[in-house]
Amino acid sequence: MMDHETAACAGCGILIQSEDAKQPGYAPPSALGRKVVICQRCYRIKHYNEVAPVSMGDDDFLRILDGIGATQSLVVMVVDIFDFQGSWLKGLPRFVGKNPILLVGNKVDLLPRNINLNRVRNWMQHEAKERGLRPEDVVLISAEKGLHIDELLARIGELRKGRDVYIVGVTNVGKSTMINRILHDYGAAELEITTSPFPGTTLDKIEIPLEDGRSIFDTPGIINRDQIGHMIPPADLRKITPRSRINSKVYQLDDGQSLFLGGLARIDFVHGPRQPFVIYVDNDLYIHRTKLEKADEVLEKHHGSLLVPPTGEEAAKALPPFVKHTFKIKPTGITTDVVISGLGWVSLQGKHDASIVVHAPKGVSVGIRKGLI
Repeated sequence: MMDHETAACAGCGILIQSEDAKQPGYAPPSALGRKVVICQRCYRIKHYNEVAPVSMGDDDFLRILDGIGATQSLVVMVVDIFDFQGSWLKGLPRFVGKNPILLVGNKVDLLPRNINLNRVRNWMQHEAKERGLRPEDVVLISAEKGLHIDELLARIGELRKGRDVYIVGVTNVGKSTMINRILHDYGAAELEITTSPFPGTTLDKIEIPLEDGRSIFDTPGIINRDQIGHMIPPADLRKITPRSRINSKVYQLDDGQSLFLGGLARIDFVHGPRQPFVIYVDNDLYIHRTKLEKADEVLEKHHGSLLVPPTGEEAAKALPPFVKHTFKIKPTGITTDVVISGLGWVSLQGKHDASIVVHAPKGVSVGIRKGLI
């Protein structure tokens, strides 16, 4: 039997304990004799798709990451390509020190088929530089589909130069899914890490030994609270999290029209010539077009029913009040994306002036960027 007093959960990394079922790391005594032990929370995530809240706060996650700068390691930062802004790990340079960084864009399988992946890599390099980060390289993968994992492993092997590897990122970018893909493809499936669509699944560093005596460390995801997914129930989170390739939706709008993205955001076209608004959100998210003069009335009457998610009157009431974000798009000839963190983005072609107002729940990050597509 393993020494459960010092054993870590193979799923989330938390220390195993069998004394208090209400505390993180609990595993029943009957499970302690197994070759691979996972805590009760991980067991319920794996088998019932449930997740229980834990008492770890942002400071606990930051403390775990804070020691990376003192090591000699390769840092692999994973971002969600579909939610690049929302999945960006702020302040990374102060965690990593002088260690090299490999930037990994996950969920490439969600992007439209006709997209140029070299352009996406260049775009990510540009966006990283704008945020003060100069990665050694950018690799695009799909951890879920197993796309380009060989390329990722090759670059890790070239860049780490005999050092440890730390995998970092915010919650729900697919870090643990990526590592599980590597473990499955290379014969260590018994070490499978717990994954779920819910934030905060990994609770401590998980160490995976390498053949040369070094290790890969999966670290907890930092919660970016400006993502809209942290403001809605888990059932609604599933409704805005893409699981298949995104099909853009094009709306030819006149000024004085509004678009509702479910009941989670509203886009008002206040002024400008008729032009296309190209929407990139989950394929099943309901989009409703109405006149700007009726938009307030529509929201008040249909929030939580026609305009879902949020689903239900109580969920709609629990959502923070909408605040306005005003943007003036100039005719530069360059596509501009208006991004709503955790939900998706709207592209304007940059051929005409456009004054728009985006309404989103208070605390959700809304901004513009150079067009991804």
